[in-house]
Amino acid sequence: MQSGEPDILDSLEERIGYRFRERRLLVEAFTHRSFLNEAGDKTLVDNERLEFFGDTVLSLFMSHRLLLDFPTSREGELSKLRASLVGEASLALMAEELGLGSCLRLGRGEEQSGGREKRSLLADAYEALLGALYLDGGAAAAKALIERQYARMAERTDPFASGRDSKTAFQEASQALRGQVPRYVVLAASGPDHDRTFTVAAFLGEERMGEGSGRSKKEAEQEAARHGLARLRSGQG
Repeated sequence: MQSGEPDILDSLEERIGYRFRERRLLVEAFTHRSFLNEAGDKTLVDNERLEFFGDTVLSLFMSHRLLLDFPTSREGELSKLRASLVGEASLALMAEELGLGSCLRLGRGEEQSGGREKRSLLADAYEALLGALYLDGGAAAAKALIERQYARMAERTDPFASGRDSKTAFQEASQALRGQVPRYVVLAASGPDHDRTFTVAAFLGEERMGEGSGRSKKEAEQEAARHGLARLRSGQG
């Protein structure tokens, strides 16, 4: 970020929809300790303290969001959900969406080793940004960014899915939220042998969570699992 620094930060403020009153906080949020080691300026501060604070800010507001989205879940279940959403991979993805890599102030060695693309540095910078937002604009400023990105993540992917098939995702969600493993029951099979249609229901305990149909039992189970996962996430299950 060393060259064109003001323009890069101005552009970031437009993307996050917030203008800092204390620009030093924004600069600090992207100052990696490798930059300080080479700068030789003892007045500079790296982003580790803001990262520490931002981690707490993120945990607070994400916990609040999950309480609202999963009203029947218990503490252990919510902790697992939160962990899946605030891990390094998720934070790095949110940092990439905001273009935080271009904002980092890095030492030459870190720059040459691809520091702007490192997940750990991006995740740290994202937390530091949240800390800076809270200190500069209060809880509302940090919450607005977290809520906006959480909503996009929820639309894009289920926190349990991570590219896995629906049955696997439903099983992991069920174990985390209910401590139960789904079971599948064939409700009906119709049609000739060469063109059968199966209808399957997915259960958690005695509760029917979803139903699906398909040309095979496996296909029907996948559809039932998709419906069950959606029901579980909506808090209806």
